[in-house]
Amino acid sequence: MAYSTVPKESKNQINKAGKILINKNSSVKEIEWARNLADKWRACHAYPLNTFNVTLRDKVKKFPPEPIVAQRLKRMSTIIDKLKRYSAMQLATMQDIGGVRAVVGTIDDAYKLAGEYKRQSLFAHELYNSKDYIDNPRNEDGYRSLHLIYRYKNDRAPEYDGLLIELQIRTKLQHTWATAVETMGTFLGQALKSRQGDQDWIDFFAITSSAFAHMEGGKLVPRFNNLSKEETFEAVVQAEEKIKALETMQGLSVAADIIVKNIRARKRGWYYHLIILNSLKHTVQIKPYPRNNFEQAVADYAKIETTSPEEKIEPVLVSAGPLKELRRAYPNFFLDIKDFGEKVKSIVGEAKANRKLQP
Repeated sequence: MAYSTVPKESKNQINKAGKILINKNSSVKEIEWARNLADKWRACHAYPLNTFNVTLRDKVKKFPPEPIVAQRLKRMSTIIDKLKRYSAMQLATMQDIGGVRAVVGTIDDAYKLAGEYKRQSLFAHELYNSKDYIDNPRNEDGYRSLHLIYRYKNDRAPEYDGLLIELQIRTKLQHTWATAVETMGTFLGQALKSRQGDQDWIDFFAITSSAFAHMEGGKLVPRFNNLSKEETFEAVVQAEEKIKALETMQGLSVAADIIVKNIRARKRGWYYHLIILNSLKHTVQIKPYPRNNFEQAVADYAKIETTSPEEKIEPVLVSAGPLKELRRAYPNFFLDIKDFGEKVKSIVGEAKANRKLQP
């Protein structure tokens, strides 16, 4: 298949494109040039991303039951938002333009999988950076996951050497939480994933994350370290009642509008999907592409991203295998928050039962 090549422009030019995209005084001509270069820079990460995807799919086979593997190219709107939020951030050195994710059953499995990457002597790619949000949950919002950033190296395709790829490893409970944050952010029109928006919702997800940590024997969110499991569950009840989170989540419904029907899945799911979420109409469209048509998928992705923001269109280009697997990997793009809601109901139910046992 044909993969996008690395742009011939220098890293300085790529960084310049990023600065133009976040400068509200940029001209239409400048933005057009910058957007075109940024699209090419994002697209060239697909080749190393696919390499990591293949390796990861092989490694997770020993981690039952039903691990999830998915890859995605970062949305341009998210890239631009990240450049705005971090003044020192440069487009050419952004670490997560290309991302691959594994979702496993337990925290032990997450560390075992990460350990296989760190110990493997034949793994040519350089570990550039790592962040352990499982052992050190993010205090502001409760985010928990392992992040391994690799600098790509491949003697058979040296033109891609140096590109950065992010590997995320999560447990299923952490994945349920993270995708719920994204889903509610979409419905509320707030960047909850980036710790921006209604503080009550951010606090609700933070205390819920700490409750989930109690459930799977993990490290607690630092600001709730002093709370026992029972006290944490009670705090979830109070946070939920304050914003009526369950009522809001129960009111969400969405019908998936599948563009191409009767998709004949490949043996190992090696095709791409362009997911197009309309958060205003609450619809989802899914357009699949064969493995040899990636260039068209990227072009369609970039075209849809230029849609007027008033239309509330959110596209993302991903690879996660068959449609069922895709929905498990990206429930947030199907506005699917059922699993998270059931977990919160369970916590609320246990907390209220504990109240009755109190003398």
